[in-house]
Amino acid sequence: QVQLVESGGGLVQAGGSLRLSCAASGRTFSNYVMGWFRQAPGKEREFVAAISRGGRSKYYADSVKGQFTISRDNAKNTVTLQMNSLKLEDTAVYYCAATDSSWTVATTSRRQYDYWGQGTQVTVSS
Repeated sequence: QVQLVESGGGLVQAGGSLRLSCAASGRTFSNYVMGWFRQAPGKEREFVAAISRGGRSKYYADSVKGQFTISRDNAKNTVTLQMNSLKLEDTAVYYCAATDSSWTVATTSRRQYDYWGQGTQVTVSS
């Protein structure tokens, strides 16, 4: 079992920045591919970003490329999502997720992930 706890969400004006963090516990963190997903009201949960076990490989959704940056610190068992130039459409609940599956294109699918955090709300206002 892996326990994931997100933090760092909040209310921010359009154009601002937020940094989300996810703290993991329970198993060896470096054994897991980590991902961020988000879910806006009335919409499906969608992929945002993922990072490989060692941190060298990353995937981003097209909608956040150049805007968001995912990183991890295996010594501290954390994964972060730096979100810049936030837009109204970035408003959602953001979830941290972990999987011990291989790093493939399927890593962008929420079905690959076994463990999820409780989510943190990000609200972007005009």
